[in-house]
Amino acid sequence: MEEMINKLEINHHDHDDQYIFRSKLPNIYIPNHLPLHKYCFENISQFSSRTCLINSATGATYTYADVDLTAKRIALGLHKLGIEQRDVIMLLLPNSPEFVFSFLGASFRGAISTTANPFYTPSEITKQAKASNAKLIVTQSCYVDKIKSYAEENRVKIVCVDDSLPLPDGCLSFAELLLTTTHQSDENNCTDDNIILSDSVKILSDDVVALPYSSGTTGLPKGVMLTHKGLVTSVAQQVDGENPNLYFHSEDVIMCVLPLFHIYSLNSILLCGLRVGATILIMQKFEIKGLMELVEKYKVTIAPFVPPIVLAIAKSPLVDKYDLSSIRMIMSGAAPMGKELEDTVRAKLPNAILGQGYGMTEAGPVLSMCLAFAKQRFDVKSGSCGTVVRNAEMKIVDSNTGTLLPRNHAGEICIRGDQIMKGYLNNPKATEETIDKEGWLHTGDIGYIDDDDQVFIVDRLKELIKYKGYQVAPAELEAMLISNPNIIDAAVVPMKDEVAGEVPIAFVVKANGSNITEEEIKQYVSQQVIFYKRINRVFFIEEIPKAPSGKILRKDLRAKLAADLASSLLL
Repeated sequence: MEEMINKLEINHHDHDDQYIFRSKLPNIYIPNHLPLHKYCFENISQFSSRTCLINSATGATYTYADVDLTAKRIALGLHKLGIEQRDVIMLLLPNSPEFVFSFLGASFRGAISTTANPFYTPSEITKQAKASNAKLIVTQSCYVDKIKSYAEENRVKIVCVDDSLPLPDGCLSFAELLLTTTHQSDENNCTDDNIILSDSVKILSDDVVALPYSSGTTGLPKGVMLTHKGLVTSVAQQVDGENPNLYFHSEDVIMCVLPLFHIYSLNSILLCGLRVGATILIMQKFEIKGLMELVEKYKVTIAPFVPPIVLAIAKSPLVDKYDLSSIRMIMSGAAPMGKELEDTVRAKLPNAILGQGYGMTEAGPVLSMCLAFAKQRFDVKSGSCGTVVRNAEMKIVDSNTGTLLPRNHAGEICIRGDQIMKGYLNNPKATEETIDKEGWLHTGDIGYIDDDDQVFIVDRLKELIKYKGYQVAPAELEAMLISNPNIIDAAVVPMKDEVAGEVPIAFVVKANGSNITEEEIKQYVSQQVIFYKRINRVFFIEEIPKAPSGKILRKDLRAKLAADLASSLLL
């Protein structure tokens, strides 16, 4: 084992080694030869009778033994429905136990889960189902209309998790997935051998297990291929070892209000929670009063949030009416959190350690994490995203020349390690633009590493707009705008917003003779996209500034927006 760890230490060292940054924590042995489900349940004998999931909506609880057995039954059910190894199933679900069972069941089967926001429009869901070649969609009855015509035309099976309702025509019930054995109580009927079904089906560490969609640094959403090895590595980087970077344990109750279809929640809440034997409290939708009630009722100890939730807590007078003293850790991620907000929440919840992590779907997803979350804590600076995770390497490069930069010099953050994505599905060009020949993933984020190895994000090279942590790809909205016959050209850029962080706004060039209004354009877009992609403002312009290559000069538009808003000319 020591030899394996030493190999990790010397592997891939660049010539300029002093500019390659590593964790303050030592590398550890990571069993990333295991399939993801086996790794998550590797220590299940220690906590099989402990509560694994609580459904806050119903109060239903499931032990680790329940979850393990149900996932195995799902795997067998998927096989009986014709889902083969490496086939894709789509999880179009809000937070629910069925999401967990389906994701783990697909892993046991050797299949791939692509996760999608159930609030997406039919067009957005169809694009992802088509791009991922999903063979089966697990959803709730209320979302079936969004996908029914696509499913019928493409022979895609739909499974509904709300079995108590009359099922929509042509849909299967979740119970049918579970009715896979003659004797339901006989665990031996759901062994791994039964699920794998033959010795010829073997899950490889490089097989894809999760396929979330991300816009990367530019362009339209792309399928991010996350492997068994990658996700095992990422979880281990956080919660394994004698001094875990993220100190979760089996006595913890982890609040799961962040959507499981987002990689932050899937990885750092669900998978990390399962690995350590913690209790995961599932909340379907954020609502401040309900959140406080659940924290008090279930004595929540770990609170993974995003800045808008942290902001809601900071501003809510309700906080003082509930006993939130059980919270020992507040993790914030998906978007940056300012120092003032951190300080306000620290004053309201003095018992809790508050810190940030920094992630990107393509990076598997965690790049760095606050070391105040570790079992043996380190001091952390306000505004810092912690230090790079262990068993990985980070470097900062000049975004123009590619030159390696020393400490305290801002440049593009690059990361390398077994946790990063395999690549973008069916898109070798975008993969090559993101992961270079030496295996470095270029994040498109600008930051620096200080003298204490702490990471600070200062800007973004990438075009993505972050609305409450959700990704909004300008290219997707621009393509939509240009498809309107009244619009010749368009560009979308972010505008700062106190609650959302950023909102998309559009600069539009009207067609000759067109009288299209701002409201009409906003309506045109909102009918086609989920709420957080809606255009917030429209500014009419004579010409979109572009480089000779045709690339939109977003920096110029952001500067124009700032100047115009400052002078109140466009209010």
